[in-house]
Amino acid sequence: TQGLDGLAERCAQYKKDGAVFAKWRCVLKISDSNPSKLAITENANVLARIGSMHVIYGLIHLCQTFCVLQVLAAVYKAMSDHHVYLEGSLLKPNMVTPGHSCPTKYSPEEVAMASVTAMRRTVPPAVPGICFLSGGQSEEEASVHLNAINNCPLAKPWVLTFSFGRALQASALRAWRGHKENEKTATEQFVKRAEVNSLACQGKYSGGDNYGEAGHRIFGSCHAY
Repeated sequence: TQGLDGLAERCAQYKKDGAVFAKWRCVLKISDSNPSKLAITENANVLARIGSMHVIYGLIHLCQTFCVLQVLAAVYKAMSDHHVYLEGSLLKPNMVTPGHSCPTKYSPEEVAMASVTAMRRTVPPAVPGICFLSGGQSEEEASVHLNAINNCPLAKPWVLTFSFGRALQASALRAWRGHKENEKTATEQFVKRAEVNSLACQGKYSGGDNYGEAGHRIFGSCHAY
């Protein structure tokens, strides 16, 4: 996108051209002093304004934020203030996982409980779906955590699914390496990860043999969105 200026006209044209959904991303860095209250408020209002514009022009809104209780609460307060049609939106948050430098390792069940608890405290049941990001986890970690989330015993009024990028593509890209003769193998790897995550969305994935393998993590501290 090119920002809020002139967005109404562009949304009208995008809809005319056949677009049916749009995504707006706000990424907040976490530290002892960040995100500030001002950063949370401003980003929440930007998300809400773009969501309001999408509703006017009939586009499904995907709202992507950092998974922090304070941030999500501010986002949905702003969504309410701007009269966003929540039933026509999806949330794309990170799972609640320990920071990359955290020495403590938590089980998939603990990650699931923390993630679902955060969603239950902030995301209205009117939102039809939550599409979790992989957030630098390995492919296997992301799938195992998604499976645990769907098996979490807490009540979950939304569809809980995935919107993985790196954690859906990494093994396929490693297999491909840019060579045409590897395309079949790369495709097989991609289909395998898609099938695994489909099972995880149903809480039926029984894999996890490579869970926690540091060698295949795809976290980048300076990853550019």
